[in-house]
Amino acid sequence: MAETELERAEKRYAQAKARLQALKNRESTRQRKLDTRRKVILGGALLDLAERDSGAAAMLDRLIRNLPREQDRKAFADWGMPTGSPSPAPSSSDPETPS
Repeated sequence: MAETELERAEKRYAQAKARLQALKNRESTRQRKLDTRRKVILGGALLDLAERDSGAAAMLDRLIRNLPREQDRKAFADWGMPTGSPSPAPSSSDPETPS
């Protein structure tokens, strides 16, 4: 049985729709990977800075203590600043520290 013009058009439409969805999926994956890469880079930079700067160390400690999800806080339960880093003492400009 010969394929009608309508059937051919529907087939092309379905193929184009599938290609479009594949492109959207690839773009979404690319964006997620880029977002993850940015977070890893910034996290590493923050950890590096916290090793050298007590204000950054205090901020990092405050961020960890204020994580809203218990499972996220547990990930840092046995984690500490690397040896040789300044203690995370609050800075004089810390708004959470009473004057």
